[in-house]
Amino acid sequence: MTQSRPRVLVIGAGFAGFHALRRLERRLPAEAAELVLVNPTDYLLYTPLVPEVATGALQPRDAAVPLRQALPRTRRVLGQVTAVDLSERTVTVELLDTGGQVSGTRTESWDRLVLTPGSVTRQFDIPGLAEHALGVKTLTEALYLRDHLLTQLDRADTTPATEDGERERRERLTVVAVGAGYTGVEVVAQLRRWTHTVADRWSRIKPTDVRWLLIDIADTVLPELGAELGDVARDVLRDRGIEIRLGVSLESAGERSVTLTDGTVVPTRTVIWGAGVSANPLVAGLGRPLEKGRLVVDAQLRVPGVEHVWAAGDAAAVPDLTKQPTSTDTGGDDGDGGVAYRWPPTPTTAQHAQRQGVALARNVAASLGVGRARPYRHHNLGLVADLGGWDAVAQVLGVSLAGPAAKTVTRAYHLLALPMTPNRVRVAADWLLAAALPSQVVQLSEVQPGEAVMARAQRTDIYPRDR
Repeated sequence: MTQSRPRVLVIGAGFAGFHALRRLERRLPAEAAELVLVNPTDYLLYTPLVPEVATGALQPRDAAVPLRQALPRTRRVLGQVTAVDLSERTVTVELLDTGGQVSGTRTESWDRLVLTPGSVTRQFDIPGLAEHALGVKTLTEALYLRDHLLTQLDRADTTPATEDGERERRERLTVVAVGAGYTGVEVVAQLRRWTHTVADRWSRIKPTDVRWLLIDIADTVLPELGAELGDVARDVLRDRGIEIRLGVSLESAGERSVTLTDGTVVPTRTVIWGAGVSANPLVAGLGRPLEKGRLVVDAQLRVPGVEHVWAAGDAAAVPDLTKQPTSTDTGGDDGDGGVAYRWPPTPTTAQHAQRQGVALARNVAASLGVGRARPYRHHNLGLVADLGGWDAVAQVLGVSLAGPAAKTVTRAYHLLALPMTPNRVRVAADWLLAAALPSQVVQLSEVQPGEAVMARAQRTDIYPRDR
């Protein structure tokens, strides 16, 4: 290496990468290491608030934590890593210009590598899914989804009073959402409440005219929170008029309808895809062991077999040392055999990603002679799900909450988890204004349809399809 200081290169500024760098800036003296971040945006997106951006309750920038202010010592490279050479200790970066356009490539070297590229919306090889479904993981997707729904209401309000016009009206006023997990339920609950609130601003549309259908191949709603709270969330959705069909999924999607796996054809112009996440495709090209698509790491977040490489967050299968391990007989030359223990991976939650980032920073610093490395161990504090209005469900330290109590806990948690005070103040102000004033129903048209395609918005189109 030619630089005078060891270079710590971090790929991705999601929760894990952001908090790793923030802790490294505090833990390491300036002369101890050069900190470099490669990320496609200049902000950390606080993803739990994305549904509220889609409804317009929050301003987009208020859910985006600016990296310039938050990480002043870190050199930022605006781009996306397309390849990692572990033997040469280099990465290839596509540099991004205004609007996310590729403006060139660059090679960055490293002495310590931190892999925190995060996750992307999990997709399946379903005909028409990539072309017609809308994701809800990025600001781009949230802004486009809001404009798209407003467009459907505008068009439905002006369809002619003919058989073809009525058919088009039904298509535009029907929304099919796939995924009854954390993301899907929050998005559907909040967007349904929003459309119900604003629908009467159109002359020919009543709130009950907008049909919402939520489907999932699983047999429960919000399985992450358990049966009791899942049932509470299901009842809230049904009380809002949302149809829930479990045990079915999407067979195919077209421009004007979708076909479900039970053969049902649903006329619609809007398909929202929230069927979970998978690791960023970057990790599949590293040639290292994977567990369910996530990069295998040890308890200290190190990638086995590669010196000075760590990984954390949604892209890493981090052993959950708080769970009971399974044992495997490995055999042995003496005939007595041996036993290997394997822990299940931690869930892909922001809570774990944030704390893994902090633990990873400590271990990277230890490799540079500052402090001592430790294994990652974190007891889950719980989960919260905001259903819009005063409805929410939460499980905190083993206690189940619903309704206003859960809503209070949910909002308090988000304000505390936001890493910068200006964002906290702006989000709190947005919430107060949303409660006091009617929603502004305007289309900003900031995102073009091609930019909102999931592969483009989440920048997975740069990787081979077989990853």
